[in-house]
This record gives sequence, structure tokens and C-alpha cells, in this order.
Amino acid sequence: MSFKSKLLAGAASLAMASGLAVVGGLTAGSAVAATPSCGDNFFNQGLPPGCINVFSRQFGTHRSPNFIMDVFRQGAKVGQPIILFRTSNSDPAEDFTISLQGTVTDFLGAGLVTSATALHYANDVAFELEYSPYGVQSGLCVGVASTAIQNEGVSLQPCGVSGKTVWIADDVDQPIQAIRTYFPFINGSNTNFSHPFVLTYPSNGFPTDKPRPQLQVRNLTGFSSGFGPIVGTVPNTQLWSATFGVIR
Repeated sequence: MSFKSKLLAGAASLAMASGLAVVGGLTAGSAVAATPSCGDNFFNQGLPPGCINVFSRQFGTHRSPNFIMDVFRQGAKVGQPIILFRTSNSDPAEDFTISLQGTVTDFLGAGLVTSATALHYANDVAFELEYSPYGVQSGLCVGVASTAIQNEGVSLQPCGVSGKTVWIADDVDQPIQAIRTYFPFINGSNTNFSHPFVLTYPSNGFPTDKPRPQLQVRNLTGFSSGFGPIVGTVPNTQLWSATFGVIR
């Protein structure tokens, strides 16, 4: 937990340099979420203040995220499903803080990812997303309950224990565009390095559906930057970005 709770020096500039969307993709006047208690909680020095609002390219943009990451029914317990829900500045279920702790190599040094993961993604930025209702850190992070497998549901899990709560911004497979601001997020427990398990919104779901569709990890289905055999085929359901702060 001590490793989880502190930010490595220079992580913010590292994220900027890599173009990580959660830092570099912010736009002035963005409509974002997070409660004021979380949105104004400036405890990560060098990063934009307060809570992070993760959204899917399937449903929104930096200026209008529309639906963001949410803890189902505000349940702060292990195994609680992670969903997308309409943006709000009064819903603590949408309050998350990000812990940017450097690259995958740094997480290898802390024993949170395997050497095989570090071999493939050594210089990619890695992070955890902690549920922090009203700005109070819960010790529970967005992750998976077991080593990532196809269609496994994403839920709250103890932070800083293993790669199951680590996410890697896949800058190889992000779309080619003037400003790279959307990424596949590879789960840190991934063992498939040809088609890694990435954060995915169910393709047949919509955030207002009942029951609420749970986020999943699924095999990456294509490559956007041309480094793989399939070009331009990463679906929007596997591309993610974020804004920071609270609606004003």
C-alpha cells in the first residue's frame, strides 16, 4: 500500500511526454464529473487537480464525455461492478483518483507485473484508478478478480496488491491522429501478448440499459497505428480517455 499511495517523482512529465490522454488530452471548458470534494482535492503534485473522469470513445469526447466510469450503486466493496453512467457533479460513485507511478518497468520493480509484461510494454505508462468517493480514498481500485481472461467483468479490487489493478496505456495501438488522446488500456495481469486483454465496453450495451452493462476485459481486436497486421480496426469500445475536475 505504501507503493500505491505515493507518486513517483517525474511521473507527470513522463505521462505528458508519452501523450497519455488522461493528462495531455484535457481541453478547456470540458464538461466533466466528480463531486466538488473530489474534484478540488489537489493531492497529486504536478498533475491536474482532483478526480479523474474516464470515458469511452464510443459515447463521448473530451468536451462532452457524456458517460463516465462509475461504481455500481456506490458500493465500496471488493467485487463491486464498474459501469459507465451519465456525468454528474453530485454522484460520488463517479469519484476516482489516479496514481501514475511511472512506466511498466517501475511496476515490475515493485513486483506488481510480470517480467513478460515488462518485456513487451516496458516504457508504456502504467497507473491505478482508485475509488475515492467525495475525495476519500477507499483502498479499492478498478481491476479484475483473477488473471485477465476473455469477458471477465471489471470490478473493485484491493489496490497495490498485483497487476490485476494495474492498467497500461497502449501507445502502440492508439489511433493515428494529430493529437493522440485515446488509448486501449491493457490490464496488468495480461498474459496474451499478441492480442492483450484490454478494458472494453460490451459492444451490444448502452450505459442506460438495465441491468447496467459491466465493463469487461477482452482481447484487443485490431491495431490502429499500423504496427500490426490489421490497420485501423481497434473499435471505439476499446478506446479510452479522461478529463479531470468537477463541473462548474
